[in-house]
Order: sequence, then structure tokens, then C-alpha cells
Amino acid sequence: MDTTRFFPPHEGITLSDLAGLCGAELADPAFADRRVSGLAPISRAGNSEITFLTSRKSLPQLRESHAGAVFVPSRFVNEVPVGVAALIAAAPQTAFAIAGSALVPAAMTASRLTGETGVASGAIVDPSARLENDVIVETGAIVGAGAEIGRGTVIAAGAAIGPGCRIGRDCHIAHGATVQHTLIGNNVILHPGVRIGQDGFGYAPGPRGLVKVPQIGRVIIQDQVEIGANTTIDRGALDDTVIGEGTKIDNQVQIGHNVRIGRHCVLVAKVAVAGSTTIGNGVMIGGAAGIGGHLTIGDGVQLAALSGVACDVPAGARWGGQPARPMRGFLRDAADANARAFGKAKVKKSGEDQ
Repeated sequence: MDTTRFFPPHEGITLSDLAGLCGAELADPAFADRRVSGLAPISRAGNSEITFLTSRKSLPQLRESHAGAVFVPSRFVNEVPVGVAALIAAAPQTAFAIAGSALVPAAMTASRLTGETGVASGAIVDPSARLENDVIVETGAIVGAGAEIGRGTVIAAGAAIGPGCRIGRDCHIAHGATVQHTLIGNNVILHPGVRIGQDGFGYAPGPRGLVKVPQIGRVIIQDQVEIGANTTIDRGALDDTVIGEGTKIDNQVQIGHNVRIGRHCVLVAKVAVAGSTTIGNGVMIGGAAGIGGHLTIGDGVQLAALSGVACDVPAGARWGGQPARPMRGFLRDAADANARAFGKAKVKKSGEDQ
């Protein structure tokens, strides 16, 4: 695969330096001065690239590998072939991610469309907006009246920052994103097409149909949050919608008004959270899960992909299914359903044979 077109190779890092950076142990000190300059999957990594292994199912690929180095857990170090340097790590994928941030730093944030610096002549910045030093506003971007943007932040081409919004330092608001009625902390990444702070979905029944409920809250996004492409986060109705520090939200996620998400959560693609639900810290939600409104999801909860959550979930629980329930019950029910389906298939086949 031609990666150099978009992410040129690094000049190289020695394995001794890389081990120190990633908290890994170099199994054979003879490889300390070997340099790696890129990343690759274990199936095709070359002698200048680093890869990682986490599970036994990838051992056949490891045994055939020609990688320069591989992060492995200690239990697999003896499986590393001769000539490949083993970096022992308790969490190989995490170590690999840290290595990647050093070897391919350009891949760690949303990409820019231009090489412009400062405020481009083709940008529109209201005279009342306040920009600290080293802010970049690319061509076609708009910064509204009274907005405040911190040092080192990039407002990419075609992005729009609404009046009165505040964006912290070292953020990246990617091309085509829109931000309204929102306060954003430091080191936040919004990917292309993100929509933040539009009014939430609120209507009350009336004698002539549905009456729109005013949405006068805000969105508050704390430090170190990353939000994937085409995700939408509605502003609060009367309270605020809050995304906690360090939380990572995938592409095409919908967050309703007044939702509060805790710190260091993960929401995978197409998750939908209805209004006024509270999600605790360290929660992991699988792809396409749906969470009803006015619920409480406790700290450390794990929800399987495609879960349909219709009631509160206690802290530390692992739930799945539709409706979502404790994982043990969900897996048992799924196994029973498969057994019944398989049994019917066998009976049908037997009848056909007769």
C-alpha cells in the first residue's frame, strides 16, 4: 500500500528510544540500534516497520513476519521469528499507538486542506471576535461575532463558528464542521462535517399540532475530546449538553439535548443517545446501540453493539441485546435461539431427504 503519498515516512527511531517512549522492554538488546520508520499490519510489515500482536489467532502471521520489530505480550515472545525484534509490552496495541504518534504525527489530528497560516484573506472573521496568537483560519471559514478562539487552534476551510462560541487552545475544527452555542476546551478535535449546538428535537402536543419547544441551553465539550465525522450533538433545551474530558466519539453518532456524557467514554459509530440521559465515566458503547431518554448509565458500563437500552444500567454492568439485559442472559438467549433455529433446519432437511 502506498502510504507515502499522504503520510511520508519518518526519518526513523531506534528501538531503544522507542521502547523507552512506549514503556516496553526490548527482549534482545542486540537490536537496540535498529531503526524503524513506519507502521504496518503484521501480515505485511517490512524490515523498517513496526507492528503488534495481541492474540493467539495472529501467531501464524507472526511466524512468517519480516517486520523490523513487533510489540508482543510476554507470553508470545518466544514465537517471534529470528531477525525480528521483540518489544515486550503489557498492552501491545497501546504501545503501538504511542509509537504511531511519534512515527506518523500527521495522522494524529484531522487533516487540513490548505497550508495557510494566520487568518486567510478568504476567511470571514467578525471584527468583534477575539483570536489569540497562532490561530489559523483557513479560506472559506467563518468566525462569528464575539467568538473566542485560543492559541494554536485551526479552523479549517469551510468550518463555521457561531456567535459567542468559545474554543480553547490547540484544537482542530475540521473542514465543513459547524459549531453553535458551544464552549469547547483545549486539545479538542472535531472531524469533517461535525454538527455541534444546533437546536435539539423538542415538541409539545397542542390543539393545532406540535408546538416547538425553545432550546436555550448550550453544548459544553471538555478537554481532549475527539468527535468523528458527521456526528451531531444537540444543544440543551434548558440545561446543557455535556461531553466529558477525554471522551472519544466515532462517526455518525447522534447525541440528543441535555445528554451528559462522563469522562473517558467511547461511543462507536451510529450510536444514538436520546435526550436527558446521563452516562457515567469510562462507559463503552458498541456500534449502532440505541439508548432511550431520561436514563442513567452508570460508571464503567459496557454496552454491546446493536443494544437497545430502555432502562437504567447499573455501574460496572455488561449488557447487550434488544431489549438490553445483562450479558450472561443475553448470550444464553442468543445461544438458545441459535439452537432452535439449527434444530428446525435439521428437521426440515431430514424431511426433504425422505
